[in-house]
Amino acid sequence: MRNSIFLVLVFVVLMLTNACNGIKINKKELNDNNVSTINYVPDKATAIKIAEAVWLPIYGEKIYSQKPYMVSLKDDSIWIVTGTLAENKRGGVAYIEIQKKDCKILKVTHGK
Repeated sequence: MRNSIFLVLVFVVLMLTNACNGIKINKKELNDNNVSTINYVPDKATAIKIAEAVWLPIYGEKIYSQKPYMVSLKDDSIWIVTGTLAENKRGGVAYIEIQKKDCKILKVTHGK
């Protein structure tokens, strides 16, 4: 009985090894689906949502009074989101830089 189980296991291992050797990896396909080509922050709306999520715990609800936010894309790779001041208001606004490809926060500040 033990010999039969051993032989079956050896057979299964040999079959799996043979099957795995037959798999060919297409390097071009891997590069085409590479994570580095995905933009995790694809548009202005997403950049604003991320900015608010970062600003809210730091600066509190007052960031909502800085709407509408100004959004621009620097060098096609970094989203810059800033708040705006109401007319005749003094003070600073929130500012954030978000890397488009991986959502990395590069800079967060607030003017005075």
